[in-house]
Amino acid sequence: MDRETLLARVAAVWQRARRIERRELVEFRRWAENTNNLIHLSILLFVPLLIGGVTIISNALTELSFLLFPPLASGTYTLFADPEGRYASPVKFVVGLTIGALAGWIALELSLLVSGPPTGTFGVLPAAATLSILLTGGTTWALNVEEPAAFSTALLVLVTNRASPQSYVLSVAVFGTLVAGVFYVWREQFYEKRARYLYSTVSADDRVLVPMRGPDWSAETTAAFGTRLAAAHDAGRVVLLGFVEGGGEDENGETTAVTDHLESVAERVRESGVACEVVVTEGEPVTATLRAVRDTGCDLVVTPYEADDGALTEFVRGVFGGPSDAIAFRAVDDDCDWRRVLVLVARPGDTAHAMIDFAERLVGERGTLSVCTCIGTEVERRPAETRLANLVETVDRPVETRVARSEVTSYITANAGAYDLVIIGSSGDRSAASRFVSPPTFERIAEVETDVAVVDRGDP
Repeated sequence: MDRETLLARVAAVWQRARRIERRELVEFRRWAENTNNLIHLSILLFVPLLIGGVTIISNALTELSFLLFPPLASGTYTLFADPEGRYASPVKFVVGLTIGALAGWIALELSLLVSGPPTGTFGVLPAAATLSILLTGGTTWALNVEEPAAFSTALLVLVTNRASPQSYVLSVAVFGTLVAGVFYVWREQFYEKRARYLYSTVSADDRVLVPMRGPDWSAETTAAFGTRLAAAHDAGRVVLLGFVEGGGEDENGETTAVTDHLESVAERVRESGVACEVVVTEGEPVTATLRAVRDTGCDLVVTPYEADDGALTEFVRGVFGGPSDAIAFRAVDDDCDWRRVLVLVARPGDTAHAMIDFAERLVGERGTLSVCTCIGTEVERRPAETRLANLVETVDRPVETRVARSEVTSYITANAGAYDLVIIGSSGDRSAASRFVSPPTFERIAEVETDVAVVDRGDP
């Protein structure tokens, strides 16, 4: 094997490894876009690290009791497991733990005065245990600093070295503050801003390619739709893609006619303040479109919706199978005002966040955005409400959330008329068997007289 061949093979292996690495990073980011996954990952990272750090310090300071760790670990888990929940206040966390330890210390001293010291190595006076829980519950309730782990500190102080319960109380306050500080920084600087770091559509999907296919009014409305999405970002731009068959005697005339039409549409796009360019291509449509995506640096394809006997056409399926995010937009008329948007979410994840991001771009400051999920039984309602709350809490505008006990198609049919646009997923993350048993929603709502956008996340 000569040197050039070896270098070529090494380069090919390196490029393949880079593609695999890039794909894995994208997949990990999409996995982390699910708030539940992000929370569990944070728990796995922060709880062990924080407890390990406290252990290092405790080994250096012999007066610290190992009994500090159980309530600290459970309290840390409570904070990170539900960052927006009832017990997710750093102040309540520290004050609650400290009050529990103080209540246990007071109960211990009072019990010793009345009953004397208990017998046995780890003996605890029943009166001290009872009084410590009573004081903890009453005080935390009265001060509105209820913290589950406070009851642990209240009881564990009873079995510390009786010569230094005050050290235990001080340790709880100091290390509780340390944990609360880390949690506060994590929540405010990362969790609350996770859309900026994790949700790729928030900072991307602003270079929009629009294949101008189908009737002129449908293609032009689709171009307006893509323009509204691009306009939400300062760097947004639109590329209008026209097709010619090529190879005929009148190819130049056909190209000129297509170009003139695209330029007239592009001029209207530019008048809205969005940069726009025109590309005319020939060849097999799917291949030509994916090539145009690559050559123009676009990261979102917005194409007119095309169906054949209720199923997507080969062209739309090919676009959905490409590396970029894609939207198949079905317009019922040439109205380009989408101020009332309904996002139908089947499950949490990157597709759900993308749909909500697109909807937020469309409705503007004065529009209304609703996010809905459908359930089959009432026992699913509370988990569904939590999923929706996690999805919309990063949106910087009021969002209506609905949990409907209804079949998806029936719900859309009954409610779509109240909206200008319904956004649904492409079911690309479902298995082939699942799609066979239950066809994608967009294939079952052909009669809905409302604009519909079908969102598909790209396959990088």
